Amino acid sequence: MDEKPGAVLTIDELSAYLKIPKSTLYKLVREGKVPCQKIGRHWRFRKQAIDRWLEETHGDTKDGGNE
Repeated sequence: MDEKPGAVLTIDELSAYLKIPKSTLYKLVREGKVPCQKIGRHWRFRKQAIDRWLEETHGDTKDGGNE
């Protein structure tokens, strides 16, 4: 494994990273829209997978994505 420490984010860290409320993040997790893994009772997110997800969903919004 070549990943650096910190390459796995908690929900608090990901919320801050994405600059969205935790409630929105939990909703996205429940809907399966964010790459994540549940370890016991805790959600964890690989930063690399989140960055890739952001690139793939760029402009993918309800109004057609022309931001």
